[in-house]
Amino acid sequence: MSTVQQHRERPILFSGPMVRAILEGQKTVTRRAVKPCKAHADGFAVLDFGNGWQPFNTFCDFTSDSEGMEYPIACPYGKPGDRLWVRETFATLSAGQYEPVKPAWGYGQDLRFAATDPLADCDIGVRGYAWRPSIHMPRWASRILLEVTDVRVERLQDISEHQAQAEGIEHLPHLDPAGTCHWRVYGSESSGTNSPVASFESLWESINGAGSWDANPWVWVVEFRRIQP
Repeated sequence: MSTVQQHRERPILFSGPMVRAILEGQKTVTRRAVKPCKAHADGFAVLDFGNGWQPFNTFCDFTSDSEGMEYPIACPYGKPGDRLWVRETFATLSAGQYEPVKPAWGYGQDLRFAATDPLADCDIGVRGYAWRPSIHMPRWASRILLEVTDVRVERLQDISEHQAQAEGIEHLPHLDPAGTCHWRVYGSESSGTNSPVASFESLWESINGAGSWDANPWVWVVEFRRIQP
C-alpha cells in the first residue's frame, strides 16, 4: 500500500524589497545564518572537531565526531518539497486585533501589503487600516507560498555571482550609462557596483550588521520556487 509523503509548511520573514523581488521572479534563493544547537532533527548534523561547529549534509547517513557523538540540527526552513508561507508587513481594517483565525469578512479586498501598496508610505490609519509587523502575520493573511527545491549549507562568502543575482539584488539601470551592469549597494541611495557578490555583501550587512560578512558564517542556502500567487 502506497503512502503519501506529507510536506510541512513553515513561515518565513521577508522584507519589502525581497517580497517584490520574489513577486518579480528575481529572487529564488535565500541565505540565513546557521544557529548551532544539539536539538534532535534530521537532514543535517553539526559536528565539532575542535575547530568550531561545522554543518554537514547528512540526509542519508549521519556522521559522528571523534568521540562518536552526533549533534543533529534541523534546518528551520525545511527540506525539499516542504513549503514556506511568506510573512510580510500588512494591514487590515480591524486595527486593534491580530486574528489567528481568518475573519468572517472577505479579506481579499480588505487586506493590504506594504511591499506593493502605493499608499505604504502614507498614514492610512485614518481610513481604518493599521500596518502590522510581518512577524504578526497569521497564515490566512499570507499571499505568497513557496516550495523548497533545495537545501544545503555553505560558507557565506562561497556565494557565486549567479547565486548573488538569484538572491534578488536590485539592478540599477540609471547607473548604467556606459552599458556596464550596476547592482545596488545597499545602505546607499545612489551607489552601484558591477559585482553582484559585492551587492549581496552590502545587502547582508544591511540586515545583519557591520562585520557580519567578514565573519563568513555557515549559512542555510534555501532555494525555492513560487507556487502562489
